[in-house]
Amino acid sequence: MAPPAAHVVVVGSINLDLSVAVPRLPGGGETLLATGITRSPGGKGANQAVAAARAAGARTSMVGALGDDAEGHLLRKALADSGVGRAGVATVDGPSGQAFITVDEHGENTIIVVAGANGHVQVNAAALAIIRSAGIVLGQLEVPQDVLAEAAAARKEGVAFVLNAAPSAPLEPALQAEVDVLIVNEHEARDLAGRDDLEDALNHLVALFPVVVITLGAQGAQLLRYAEPTITVAAPSVQAVDTVAAGDTFCGVLAAALAGGMGYRSALEHACAAASLAVQSPGAQTSVPLREEVAAQHALFYGGSAAES
Repeated sequence: MAPPAAHVVVVGSINLDLSVAVPRLPGGGETLLATGITRSPGGKGANQAVAAARAAGARTSMVGALGDDAEGHLLRKALADSGVGRAGVATVDGPSGQAFITVDEHGENTIIVVAGANGHVQVNAAALAIIRSAGIVLGQLEVPQDVLAEAAAARKEGVAFVLNAAPSAPLEPALQAEVDVLIVNEHEARDLAGRDDLEDALNHLVALFPVVVITLGAQGAQLLRYAEPTITVAAPSVQAVDTVAAGDTFCGVLAAALAGGMGYRSALEHACAAASLAVQSPGAQTSVPLREEVAAQHALFYGGSAAES
């Protein structure tokens, strides 16, 4: 995976996740009895930073914001425990972000996010210095888009900006112009392109972004570039327990792999291997695997060293 010199900087959200286990996801107006509840660190940005550090072994720093509350102290410690740099994480007035997650017995989930401090992320002097040292910058849409655009514009020439366009939202022109690698799932691809047909949506996105990566859940992932062959990677077949951090684990490992100079196919394989391990454990950051586990999973399902693309 990525060598320590490959500095991954994640600009994004940090949340406390409250996860409720249910037999199935409730319908409108329906009340269900839960089978359990857990409280754990999460947030798309923090999850992806933890994945880059823990599952890929990359030097990783977080740019974000936490409230001056008990949740904020817990979340800052969780980043430290995973080896993620916190110098770019500001403390602001008000509560830290929270996410309320419902997980069914098949591992599928629904998520509601309360932004809290994530709505007050800024590219201050500390954050700017960290971004300028990045080998890759990774963002998501749980923090304001103008902040992401400012952060992306501050990166050094030749440094890629990777955007996981989640949760689904139209992109502001200033942010869209900075994106080198776009990561979406099927729902996000259709929403962002404004197309119901997935193939039409991907063709539209490929015309807008240099590299488009689409995650396909249990089917794996694809990487598309204009006038280039599509790279398709199947995911290892596993029994999913909780898919809440699968996408974030994929994004963090993919960004770290690219920062470390790994080719597209091998980077996709490692990201799929990591995500396949994450879905076998409950929780967000608690489910992110170790680098050694990812290497073993990659060797088992993809045969070790994969052809570079």
